[in-house]
Amino acid sequence: MPRLEFSQRVQRLPRYPAAGGYALPDDVALLASNESPYGPLPQVVEAAQRVLGGANRYPDPSNARLRRALADRTGVRSTRIAIGNGSCDVLLACGEALLEPGAELVYAWPSFSVYPHVAAASGATAITVPLDAAHRHDLEAMAREVTVATRMVIVCNPNNPTSTALPADEIAAFVADLPRHVVVVLDEAYIEFNILDDPDTTLDLLERHANVVILRTFSKIYGLAGLRVGYGLCGGEEMVQALDQVRQPFFCNVAAQAAAVEALRHQDAVADRVEQAVVARVEVESALAGLGIEPAESQANFVWFDLPDPAMEPDVVVGLRDRGVLVRAGTALGREGALRVTFGTPSENARFLDALRAVL
Repeated sequence: MPRLEFSQRVQRLPRYPAAGGYALPDDVALLASNESPYGPLPQVVEAAQRVLGGANRYPDPSNARLRRALADRTGVRSTRIAIGNGSCDVLLACGEALLEPGAELVYAWPSFSVYPHVAAASGATAITVPLDAAHRHDLEAMAREVTVATRMVIVCNPNNPTSTALPADEIAAFVADLPRHVVVVLDEAYIEFNILDDPDTTLDLLERHANVVILRTFSKIYGLAGLRVGYGLCGGEEMVQALDQVRQPFFCNVAAQAAAVEALRHQDAVADRVEQAVVARVEVESALAGLGIEPAESQANFVWFDLPDPAMEPDVVVGLRDRGVLVRAGTALGREGALRVTFGTPSENARFLDALRAVL
């Protein structure tokens, strides 16, 4: 039987290293995907349920209510806000709109596992820049890689998988020095957990630079990962129009739109969840230090650290799994011998630490 012949694009695309564990029993600490351990607020669930009776109709393709709510929350005009099926959808659309063979994309590595897809899907050239010794973006090194062929630069802040963040003033200086033809995608999926600056500090960049896109999501702090809704705040309206051109219509479902609108009304809950994450961060990092492990300086809802011996990684991951704790192996995320562990509930964090002590 003849084999199917797929396009060169399919052959170029790497497979996203999805976390396992979705088919495991309920008694598992799911610390592998940087999800919130806390579900959406009851009011948010009710808002999503109310619109399901009309699910026979397509969702509003303009996402008007959600864009207005985000405009009220951020101060960015609704015409400069792109909604997506998660912020990853907006990211991939940026690649579709900007990149093509002969163009270049610059990003740090290790960073978000979807970035390699962005260049591969278009045939553009990916230029990866190693993180510095503290697992942070090396902005000076990234700037040196920008050429006349560069169309897009991605800065993940806080960075996934290493949890580190750069101060907003360093990012602002980096953006100001780049050529205007380069679109800077500032991926802020975890920005609410970052206590180096006010989370909205970087929004000022949009008023000064038409070539900036800031990605944010409801998947993390708002606990809506299962509904897939995110957004891009753009320095100019033409970027929003280009993003919508390259995507299918109706890319954000009715339940996601309604839930996100309601979630924005509860910023007090956001503050509470940030506080819980910071407490977990301090407790987990302190316990790791007690095991002789020095993690990266986290500004996210997860921690990243090297194991005492890189060769231990497979056995440690399996040992944790056998004790009911799922984490992400560094090899799948760009660095052999490391682990990325999401902060869970206090009991889940304690379970992880007990299991890690036993495995080590």
